[in-house]
Amino acid sequence: MSTDTNFTAPRTPQTIVAWKISEVGEISGTRWDYDAAASDAQITSALAEFGVGGEHSSFDGFAQVPTSLLAAEKVLVVTDVDSTLIEQEVIEMLAAHAGKEAEVAAVTDAAMRGELDFAESLRERVAVLAGLPASIIDEVVAKVEFTPGAAQLVQGLHLQNNKIAAVSGGFNQVLAPLAKKIGLDAFAANELEIVDGKLTGRVVGEIVDRAAKARYVHQWAEEFGTPLSATIAVGDGANDIDMIETAGTGVAFCAKPALETVADVVVRQRRLDILPLLWGI
Repeated sequence: MSTDTNFTAPRTPQTIVAWKISEVGEISGTRWDYDAAASDAQITSALAEFGVGGEHSSFDGFAQVPTSLLAAEKVLVVTDVDSTLIEQEVIEMLAAHAGKEAEVAAVTDAAMRGELDFAESLRERVAVLAGLPASIIDEVVAKVEFTPGAAQLVQGLHLQNNKIAAVSGGFNQVLAPLAKKIGLDAFAANELEIVDGKLTGRVVGEIVDRAAKARYVHQWAEEFGTPLSATIAVGDGANDIDMIETAGTGVAFCAKPALETVADVVVRQRRLDILPLLWGI
């Protein structure tokens, strides 16, 4: 659910998790557990006494998750990459080398709002890269910045024997070194075609669109032996809708409205290390 005060009446025990970020950037969390009989009004009223929700909330954000998630033996996080795991949009960084960054950024933004077909918009954006030397990929990788809290998220998951994977509408040639650097357990993305050391302006193989992202959630849950109910999908745009709806808990992270409306949890602070509060405090 989003960070408003209209709670969906649960059929199973639910937990409300609230978080604060201090002036020095430290994150703290608090939780309240409710049984299946608790109504919307009862939960909202009880939380108001603790300063949760409303215009004058004592917390920076809060979310409702199944209590079973906090009791899960292990969890699997599947995250989007561009503007989620990392701060930038890789296709725009690549397009800057062709002098087309603004043009490509406009198409990307429309696609993430759900106004364009993702596969068609990807082909259109990749086409502007035709003729560029493949060496620009390494230059882009060197400039990528992980979102604050990304390293802590990965490390925290691994300390508890949990897994994290990334699925991207971006490109394997960029994601592979990033996955190695931060320690992802699995990843998938599109493949840029390179011929004679130059980008052709095409991708090869299956395009990783919203349907493919949902399939990867199922695939990795099976591979890692994680119940679907213990999977958490994290994204920011319309291309993430299917995987958000597929996972046990879907998180809209600093997301477009199209994704916030379907997500179970909305996080509006750019701190990925908020997320562990959802499965354990």
